[in-house]
Amino acid sequence: AFPFKTQNVCVSGHDSGPVFEEQPNSLIYPEGLTEGKVTLNCQARASPAASYRWVRVLQVEVQLGVDRYSLVAGTLVISSPEPTRDTGSYQCLAINRCGTIISRAANLKFGYLHDFSPDTRTPQTVYEGLGTFLTCQPPLHYPALSYRWLINEFPNFIRKDDGRWFVSQVTGNLHVAKVEPNDTGNYFCFTTIHMDISTKSTFSKANQLTVLPDANSRLSAPSIKVRFPAETYALAGHTATLECFAYGNPVPKLRWRKVDGLMPSKAGPSVDSPTLSLPELSFDDEGSYECEAYNSEGREKHQGRISVQAQPEWLQVMSDSEVEISSELHWNCLAAGKPRPSVRWLRNGQPLITQGDGKNNLALEDSGMYQCVAENKHGTIYSSAELRVQVQAPDFRLNPVRRLIPAARGGQVMIECRPRAAPKPSLFWSRGTELLTNSSRVTVSPDGLLWIHNISRADEGKYTCFAENYLGKANSTGHLSVRDATKIMLAPSNADINRGENVTLQCHASHDPTMDLTFTWALNGVLLDLDRNTGPYQRVEKENIGDLLIANAQLSQAGVYTCTAQTVVDSSSALAKLVVRGPPGPPGGLLVKNVAETSVQLRWSRGYDNHSPIGKYVIMGRSSLSKEWKSMRTDPLNIEGNAESARVTGLMPWMDYEFQVIASNILGSGEPSIPSHIIRTQQAAPTVAPSGLGGGGGDRHELIVTWTPMAREYQNGDSFGYVLAFRKTDTSAWTEVRVPHVDSSRYVYYNATLAPYSPFEVKIKAYNRRGEGPFSQIAVVHSAEEGDINTTALSAFEVQVSWDPVQQLSTNGILRGYEIRYWRQHEREAAADRVRTAGLEPTARVSGLRPSTRYHVAVAAYNSAGTGPPSPRTTVTTRKPPPNRPPANVSWKTSDSSVTVRWDHVTAMHNESAVLGYKVLYKHDDESALKFLDKSKTSVILPLPKDNGYIMLEIRSWGEGGDGPAHELIVSRDSGEENIYTVFPSFWTALLRLNIIVGQCEFYIVEA
Repeated sequence: AFPFKTQNVCVSGHDSGPVFEEQPNSLIYPEGLTEGKVTLNCQARASPAASYRWVRVLQVEVQLGVDRYSLVAGTLVISSPEPTRDTGSYQCLAINRCGTIISRAANLKFGYLHDFSPDTRTPQTVYEGLGTFLTCQPPLHYPALSYRWLINEFPNFIRKDDGRWFVSQVTGNLHVAKVEPNDTGNYFCFTTIHMDISTKSTFSKANQLTVLPDANSRLSAPSIKVRFPAETYALAGHTATLECFAYGNPVPKLRWRKVDGLMPSKAGPSVDSPTLSLPELSFDDEGSYECEAYNSEGREKHQGRISVQAQPEWLQVMSDSEVEISSELHWNCLAAGKPRPSVRWLRNGQPLITQGDGKNNLALEDSGMYQCVAENKHGTIYSSAELRVQVQAPDFRLNPVRRLIPAARGGQVMIECRPRAAPKPSLFWSRGTELLTNSSRVTVSPDGLLWIHNISRADEGKYTCFAENYLGKANSTGHLSVRDATKIMLAPSNADINRGENVTLQCHASHDPTMDLTFTWALNGVLLDLDRNTGPYQRVEKENIGDLLIANAQLSQAGVYTCTAQTVVDSSSALAKLVVRGPPGPPGGLLVKNVAETSVQLRWSRGYDNHSPIGKYVIMGRSSLSKEWKSMRTDPLNIEGNAESARVTGLMPWMDYEFQVIASNILGSGEPSIPSHIIRTQQAAPTVAPSGLGGGGGDRHELIVTWTPMAREYQNGDSFGYVLAFRKTDTSAWTEVRVPHVDSSRYVYYNATLAPYSPFEVKIKAYNRRGEGPFSQIAVVHSAEEGDINTTALSAFEVQVSWDPVQQLSTNGILRGYEIRYWRQHEREAAADRVRTAGLEPTARVSGLRPSTRYHVAVAAYNSAGTGPPSPRTTVTTRKPPPNRPPANVSWKTSDSSVTVRWDHVTAMHNESAVLGYKVLYKHDDESALKFLDKSKTSVILPLPKDNGYIMLEIRSWGEGGDGPAHELIVSRDSGEENIYTVFPSFWTALLRLNIIVGQCEFYIVEA
């Protein structure tokens, strides 16, 4: 129990118990930040003002003013926090003489992120085209980390929008779906923790990845390597994330779906990414989710379930109560949550011995502050209320009987008697000196209400209520005044109109001339707001007249209208029914039955006809390929108004559809029904052949056939592919091959005996699980032509291409030049980049390429009419890139007539081309042209200009991959005997150097 007691001298009508305005929040404080302070806020509204205490787990009081704990207003301040002494749960108590309340618990925890292990990581080697992953192996930490990876140097982070890469936020591992030669490098796992007042980051030792080239890397179907759990628990209102990533060649694409319902729209673009994100989670989002990875070689799926749980949430809370002594009180306290919350009660911060929400025979000492506490494993919530037990003699001062009580002749009146008293007093009424008792016209209820029925002028006079309990007596008197009754003289009439027409409902009344008369109107018992200038209703009011004008009436304005004429003492009402005829309402209960390949059966129930018979129905539908609703073909063609079913025809097999039904009558078409659930029609064999059949080109001894992949609406089923048939012209036997996968668009037939430019007849058809479709028309495609193309890699970014020239033929126009096409391995030729020569020279250079990358190259001639057929393609691999670092530790020494410049050798990494030498560009201050030196050593001697002149230099490495970045410097005669300019090999260092030369201030910023 708490060591605090509350003295119950709470003054009724003046004092009030504590109510929290601010409660402490849980906090994660950085470990090792011993100079700082932790503040846990607590503020309560109370009269008199509250005092504060703080407790820790097991109700141990925090000793304020001792050691490092202090109190500022209600806020607890912990100076120089220590994990071993201060970690734990804290609660604030607010106390005054009306009672005590306790706050929610605030957890103080300490966050930390240790350094990665200093051990060198084992290098990894992988062949081009395969998938792999690099492990992060994060250090000890709290709370959870966020992960990123960088390559070679800061800040070259792996891009999130590159579909080949994925960084798991669960394990921190870096996954690559398919490695490429230029992925060779050093990779660093970069981890960050986010705390309430700071963040901290650190990165790992290098993970060395070497990609070995593979000229014949194989295509592979997706293999899911990152899988989300079979069961994921998430909290309502929070964000749920599922991770899914697959290896494969080509790089697999990903898509998500909800197995047992529609995918929530809140998922947004994450439905096509490795991480499915569902923010603001609700119970509707609970269910099974599926990740599908697919490419041209196949597909793989993985499923798991999201189970939504919830912190406690109040459905009903208690409120402050004042009750009389010896009575009973029942407080309701209801909370929702998952798992279902348990409920307990506190009085003045201490547990109630008898749990429950009711108290009988209340005594004065039961007054105080009560709290209801609901909790499950996800959280705890508190609700507070004040109970005051009253004892008092009868007193009418705050609530006397009304002095003047007007009433209408012929009506009835109720007169209240509600004195303050505890315990409950005995009540009785008198008129003058006559004690009133129950009769045919007079009723006195036990709770002090006096009813007088069928009032006449004779009932006017003074009425007195008497109240008595064991503490005393009191009375209060009011005067009853009888007035003329209010009557409807002209009642509104029933009306029948069409939608969009106007109607006026009349209402006239008589009333007592000494009182004001007002008119109100209600529709189906709901009061209408007639004070707004906008809207369909307009008041037409004069003396004793309260007509209602309804302009441009709509179906929703049909119903029973009630006109009420009223004064302060009585009212009179009259009813009228308004019928608004219009188009039918939406049909209901739409069901889809008997789903076939190209048709479905629909059934529905009739909607409201809005007082005009339904003439016909129209069925609308849409497929998964379009968001637009379209009118569907039906059997029967015209659906009569008494029908409740029809068959929809002309559908596409193996296609998702949803439908809605619209009814119409002579007044127009109504609102559509709620859409049906989505169905998929049955599968059928393909009915059309692929289009775009053609081909040609390729390498020697190859026949390449191409076509346009079939669109989704023509596939008619799963397990889809193509049957390709070909034969040499003038032969009878066809060769057939099956090409699986819907995305396939080319087939390469190789035969070492195949003569160049041989004509072939080709045709193609589609197949699926249900069978094969018809063949296309026959096309003629030629095998590859003879040709000779030579390619040489000049550097990491440039290749030399040469070819045999095309013979000029006068019949085909004048040859203008050649077009070089080049594309990366595994890319489609249709996506090739192109460059044209301006003359007939049979050689050219292609630049702007990627390092360590295999390219296909083909050449075609062109003239004013266009481009001719391409040559057989060849392949070339660009060289490794040059080192991306300039020469470091540059120093120089001057003499009378020369300067000697030295630098460190640039060492190439395993994924960079070797350094073969250095290029030095220099010029004196009075020269405009640069001079060039090619050096194999790491030093150079240059002549110095006379007087105060200077030399500007650029030093860079070079090799097979090309030139590296330059180190720029300026050397003058008076710049010192020896200068050393060092670039530190750190991700973080930027060196700023200032040289003052010829009275100018020049800055050089070098990033390593």
